[in-house]
Amino acid sequence: MSTDSGARVTVVVATRNRWDDLRVSLPHHPPHPVILVDNASDDGTPDEVELAFPEVRVIRLPRNAGAVARNLGVEQAGTPYVAFADDDSWWEPGALDLAADLLDADPGLGLLGARILVGDDATLEPVCVQMAESPLGAHDGEPGPRVLGFIACGAVVRRTAYLQAGGFDPVVFFAGEEERLALDLASLGWAVCYAPALVARHFPSATRDVAARHVRIARNTVLTALMRRPWRVVARTAARLSRSPHGVRGVLAAAPRAPAALRARHLLPAPVEADRSLLDTSAPAPARLPH
Repeated sequence: MSTDSGARVTVVVATRNRWDDLRVSLPHHPPHPVILVDNASDDGTPDEVELAFPEVRVIRLPRNAGAVARNLGVEQAGTPYVAFADDDSWWEPGALDLAADLLDADPGLGLLGARILVGDDATLEPVCVQMAESPLGAHDGEPGPRVLGFIACGAVVRRTAYLQAGGFDPVVFFAGEEERLALDLASLGWAVCYAPALVARHFPSATRDVAARHVRIARNTVLTALMRRPWRVVARTAARLSRSPHGVRGVLAAAPRAPAALRARHLLPAPVEADRSLLDTSAPAPARLPH
């Protein structure tokens, strides 16, 4: 499956004030078409990108939409599949062609999570270890075990499945936004798999605020549970997170967003809740560990 241009995968990058990272990462994306969605940068990032990389389609948002910015990129993509990249990451040569082959071969696959190698020493991202050991196992013909979480900068989605699931949502906004989407894809019957044959590289930006990211991930873990899990799980999640200072701050930060989470609340189908509960008992919740 491909477009008239022959492309099967579009790379979508959401960014804000990261020109120094983009000048390094963007040259790695061709020959695949690239859509960059700028989250209201105020440092001239979109101007710099358009000047240095005229082949990149730049979409400028009037305000910071967080992870939801990716939704616009997916909507505008003219290919059946979309690969996400951060402004400080890219895909290894051949990875996206292989991803398209896997998705072409199995129309039930909704999302593939890649093996992510971090930094100059290519350290394996810890969440990939969790995904590789998923007790949900691999189904016949699938490229790896099923999972209910992923890392956005190492994910390739079937565009129709992503849009059907609503993409990323404004309740969690950013950081740890992947779990709710994975749960909803599974609820709709799409397979979400870890595919270690796909490789992405991540060189974490020097401008990251790691402590703040820990807090946001804790906040969004609570909000995701509030939107999709039974009340006993919500309480257990909040209690677990409250054992650390960052977790306490995250639980408190969830309170202002709780009304929006409650408006979006609907429980997972029983089989998906059973799978998610199995993950709860077999390993820590698959929160993204920030670098």
